[in-house]
Amino acid sequence: MSELKRVIACLDVDSGRVVKGTNFVDIRDAGDPVELASRYDAEGADEIVFLDITASHEGRDTIVELARRAADEVFVPFTIGGGIRTVDDARAVLDAGADKVSVNSAAIERPELITELAENFGSQCVVLAIDARLEGERYVVHTHGGRRSTDLEAAAWAAEGVGLGAGEILLTSMDRDGTNDGYEIELTRKVAEAVPVPVIASGGAGEPADLVEALKEGRADAVLCASIFHYGSYSVDDAKSEIQNAGIPVRRTHTRT
Repeated sequence: MSELKRVIACLDVDSGRVVKGTNFVDIRDAGDPVELASRYDAEGADEIVFLDITASHEGRDTIVELARRAADEVFVPFTIGGGIRTVDDARAVLDAGADKVSVNSAAIERPELITELAENFGSQCVVLAIDARLEGERYVVHTHGGRRSTDLEAAAWAAEGVGLGAGEILLTSMDRDGTNDGYEIELTRKVAEAVPVPVIASGGAGEPADLVEALKEGRADAVLCASIFHYGSYSVDDAKSEIQNAGIPVRRTHTRT
C-alpha cells in the first residue's frame, strides 16, 4: 500500500450529468462530469472516479463516450464504474482512456468477473466497489444502487473480492452517503483490516477533518469526496492542507502527461 494518502473526487453520472443525493436518494444536479473532473484535476485531486448510475441498455456506450471525453481533458488517473458486466465492457472503457474499472453489482452476481478482469488487465485496474449499510450488528452489502440487500457482510466480501483478484476496494457507507456527517469509521476500519490492498473511504465527508479521521482512525488509504467539492464548500487543496497539517503524508502535486 502507498505511504502517501490520496484524495479522490467522485462524480456520480446520470444521463450525462453529475448528480448527488443523500443516502442514495433525493438526487440533484451538480454539473457536467468532464468539466468538474477537469477542475478537480487542476485543483490537485489525485484521482477521479466516475460512477455511471444511468439504468439503461445504452449504459456501455454512455460510459465509453464519457471515458473518451475525460481522457482528453483529465490528466490524473480515472476510474469508471457502472455498466461493467463483462471483460469486453471493461476493455472498451480502458481502451477509451480509463485507468481502472469499478465493479459492484455485477461482481456479486458473478464473482468470477473479478478474476476475469484481473487476468486480462491486471489487479491494479480492478476496483471492487462495495455499498454497505448497518443492519443490526452487521454491515450488509447492497446492490443495484443500494436498492437490494444481500446476505454478504462487507469485510468478508471485500476479502473474498481481493482473493478473486481485486486490487482496490471502494467502500461506501450508505448510512453516511451525502449526509456530510463524516465517514463511517468502524466500517472503514473493519474492511481495511480485512484486506491487504488499498481501501478508499466513501460516504459522508462534510469537512476536511472528516478526511483526516478516515485516514487515521479508519485506516483508509484514500478518501473519496463528492458534495463538499461539487458545491464549493471546500477545495481539494483545503482538504490536502488539513491532512498534511495532521501529520499524514499526502500527495501534494501531480504531473500532467
